[in-house]
Amino acid sequence: MSETIGPSHQAMLERLRRQISVSGATLDDLARRSGFSKTRISALLRGIEYYPSWEITYSVVHALGLPPWPLRRLWTSGAYEAAKSTVWITRSIGAVQLLGPEERPVEHRGFMEKMEHYYVAYAQALLHIERPERIVDEAFDILWAGWEEVAAGPNLPRNAWRLVRSRVLLRVRRHPDGRPDLRPAAFMTVAQSRIEEPVARFVEISEVAAFFDAISHLPPDQFDVIVLRYLCEFPAEEVQEATGLSPAHVHTLDHHARGALELLLRPTARE
Repeated sequence: MSETIGPSHQAMLERLRRQISVSGATLDDLARRSGFSKTRISALLRGIEYYPSWEITYSVVHALGLPPWPLRRLWTSGAYEAAKSTVWITRSIGAVQLLGPEERPVEHRGFMEKMEHYYVAYAQALLHIERPERIVDEAFDILWAGWEEVAAGPNLPRNAWRLVRSRVLLRVRRHPDGRPDLRPAAFMTVAQSRIEEPVARFVEISEVAAFFDAISHLPPDQFDVIVLRYLCEFPAEEVQEATGLSPAHVHTLDHHARGALELLLRPTARE
């Protein structure tokens, strides 16, 4: 798969390729079912040459028996990533007949309603964007596109959390060494916003920025627990629900993460 494509385009292609692997379909099968040549389908699946029209994309989606609505939204986001105009996108979508009613699986809709506020809070804590729901909606569409396979797994919340986490971290600012850069969050805290004296406010922001930067050194699971517990302010039992981790695991991760942060911040830490 091309490394130059955007995250939404990549997610769409990963779902198509995964379904091909699960179903055992070949390029010959897809060419026969879709009406497009193997060469064009191969280029589509590798993300090369050009951004594919919705017509050829839908033909592969339909041939694989995947739900069209979530994949059309991923396709649309990918088209904007590829700098396609709204006119081109609208024309491309219009070339395909109506897809029928959009009906999410009942279980998927219930899962989304249960988890959405956790995911949005996590995305907002790391990205500081006006509509973190957009990133979360994308993750839910990816889940829907492969719902039967994901829901049949042993730990749906855990698998879903890993997906959401990956979609958020694709967009987060990073240090040169690849760590998430959480320092901008220091400018968003309530405490610093209440300080009127400029020097005192600068000191507060500097110390909080050091704390947020220290968080980025933690291993992934410790990082997530700290963000959910202390930046999003969810109690331990809700962190368990959001991440699919056991109560004992969350407790252990919390304990070790706080110990690591204490060591990292010891030279400048305040009680």
